This record gives sequence, structure tokens and C-alpha cells, in this order.
Amino acid sequence: MGNFDINMIILRLAALLPALTLHEFAHGYSAYLLGDPTPRLEGRLTLNPLAHLDPIGTLMIIFAPIGWAKPVRINPGNFRDPEKGNLITSAAGPAANIIQGTFWALVLRLLVAFQRQLLIDNPMVLNLLILLTLINFVLAFFNLIPLGPLDGHHILEYYLPYDAKLTYYKINQYGFAILIGLIFLDPYLRIISNFILGPARQLTVFLSGVSV
Repeated sequence: MGNFDINMIILRLAALLPALTLHEFAHGYSAYLLGDPTPRLEGRLTLNPLAHLDPIGTLMIIFAPIGWAKPVRINPGNFRDPEKGNLITSAAGPAANIIQGTFWALVLRLLVAFQRQLLIDNPMVLNLLILLTLINFVLAFFNLIPLGPLDGHHILEYYLPYDAKLTYYKINQYGFAILIGLIFLDPYLRIISNFILGPARQLTVFLSGVSV
């Protein structure tokens, strides 16, 4: 099916909504638990997708090779340990996606084992479960890239020694531009394909037992 096939667009939306919503909710809720009321005050402690989706970013995810949700704002000054709080809240988003992907992969494996005919008779269900699994793993791995504004930026930042941090900050001034370049040059460089999409597919196949 092509990228603009209406059925595929519906399936991608159905898979992206919970993936993005729980990703952003995990950021907000972890920050709230660590003492920062900012996500609660801005209405981000909700599982309502409308509170988390950026309209343009969502359209880009569906129709283009890039996209984004509305970032959850936090105030590290409210954490007892600002650096560790930043680490935990940043890691919470990818962790939420890995948990979701694993859950849907195991659901798919169980259906293949015990309700195979259901999936044969309803290919849309099969495709949705595959997308629910794959998209969550892709989002998790993509967000772990150590370039701002992605979550991996704060995770790497926490573990770098002071001198290395200073060098990293200088490089990361151009983090977003580097990231966009990697995305659009991927057909030639194959960095994201090999290190994001490839491992996400392999993990999906390993956990679900279904080829993708």
C-alpha cells in the first residue's frame, strides 16, 4: 500500500495516537512525581491525545519522514536533584514506548498462537498490531539519538564528564540541524535506517514472531 492509502493513514493514526500520547504523558507524570508541577499546571497529565499532539507535527509524521508531538515543558529547578530529574524525565518517554511496543508484540504473538484465523480473516487487525509494535520501538530508538531536542540529548548529558559536556554543548547548538540532515540524507547515509528502523524491525520480529 502507498503512503497515501487511506487505510494505511487510518492505521498509522491509530498506532501513533497511543504511542505519542503515552510518551508525552510519561515525561509529564515522571516530572510531577519528582516534584515539578509544571506539566500538571499546563494540562499535560492526561491521556487525552489532543493535549499532546502538535497538529503540524502529526501531519508530518503521517505524510513525511519527520514529525513530532508537543513537548512537555518541565522546570528542573523544582527537582531535588535537577540533573538526575532531567535524566529520569527524559528516559521516561522512550521507556513508555518500549513498554507499549513489548505489550503489543506479545498480544500479537498470542493471537498468532491461538487465534491465527482471526488475523487471516482481518488483515487490518494484523497490520494495526504490527504498527502498534513497530512504531513504538521506532519512536523509542529515534528519541534516544543524543541530539537536541530529542530525549537522548539529556540522557547523554547526564553521564558526560564536565569537560566533555562543554564540547557537547557546542556541538549540540546545531543538534536540530544535524538531525534534520540525517533524516533527509538517510536514503544515502542509511544511518537512521540501519540504527533505528533496522533494530526496531528486528525487535518486532523477535518479540511477536511475525515478519515485518
